[in-house]
Amino acid sequence: MTEPLPPVFNRKNPLLASICSKKLLSEGCETKRTWHLEINLLGSGLSFTPGDSLALLPQNDPALANELIEALGFSGDETVINPTKEETTLSKALIENYVITTPDKKLLRSIAEKAENAELSSLLDREKKKDLADHLWGRDIIDVLKENPEAKFEASEFVGLLKKLNVRLYSIASSLSHHPDRVDLTVAIVEYESHGRKRQGVCSSWISERATEDSKIPCFITPGKGFRLPDPDEDAPIIMCGPGTGIAPFRAFLQERKQTNAKGDAWLIFGEIHEQSCYFYKDEWESFLEDGTLNKISTAWSRDQGEKVYVQHKIIEEGANFWSYLEKGAIFYVCGDAERMAPDVDKALHQIIMEHGGKSEDEAAEYVSEMKTNKRYRRDVY
Repeated sequence: MTEPLPPVFNRKNPLLASICSKKLLSEGCETKRTWHLEINLLGSGLSFTPGDSLALLPQNDPALANELIEALGFSGDETVINPTKEETTLSKALIENYVITTPDKKLLRSIAEKAENAELSSLLDREKKKDLADHLWGRDIIDVLKENPEAKFEASEFVGLLKKLNVRLYSIASSLSHHPDRVDLTVAIVEYESHGRKRQGVCSSWISERATEDSKIPCFITPGKGFRLPDPDEDAPIIMCGPGTGIAPFRAFLQERKQTNAKGDAWLIFGEIHEQSCYFYKDEWESFLEDGTLNKISTAWSRDQGEKVYVQHKIIEEGANFWSYLEKGAIFYVCGDAERMAPDVDKALHQIIMEHGGKSEDEAAEYVSEMKTNKRYRRDVY
């Protein structure tokens, strides 16, 4: 008798999982809230490898959906069509199916025409892309509607001008060999104030704060094919650089390395704003150091002293050691912010190769290029 094939979960057929535990990792930090989430996989057959991501199908804030409904003069019970061409209520569609934060150009154009707003119309010209971006920064659909109360819509017309709510990817922060029936995430809530309103990230606020143990969490795995551990029998060392929530896949890596008795040294580089309140998973790293799963940890706390210290500064500071790892064939993993952190870390890598490897700028660039070709420089940045 053949074994049944494991279920295939994807966007059209997501696993409906549940949250079994939440813990605030940034207790005592006034400027940041980062959560550790444990999602129950018991009996699901869902499998993943360290380096993979969990794709979540998020829900919008019902309070924001209700505010939109009120601003549009609707009840929320109006019948509309969702992205899969099924009938649903306006309220359900705005919570579960459509983007109700950042306005699409299609919607903006319609609002500008209905409200006869010449200024907004002119911002939609192709050559005014930056001006439009500046104008929209910190503005959501609700703001634009309230600034243009003359713009009136039918319910079906309004949802037809909205973008589909897309999945959000989170690096998995656990190993199945360590925790067979669950998947862990490290989630920082995106939040700020703008134009007199509190703004929050759609998925980060939903999964961390509004979702409960009774909530159904639609999810599936997205493979991180280029972000993999070496074979446990390989002697090559690894260097893992993950500031903030970029630490997530490296928790999975180290759990896996412990289970497989992996060879080769492991060095973790972590950074956050405060050591006291933002040293995520500190006890676990210390345990891994004690049992030899982890050989070295370097930390950077950007706000604990007058001068800001980031992970790239620690890399340069420990350049000689870093270079010795590279010379032993180390794989360098980087996870986290793509806009500033990743380029700064990349510059630090080039600097170390020049300073400690005695190479010219061109030779350092060639060395890094070879690292990428040989899959010794792997990045999961977003």
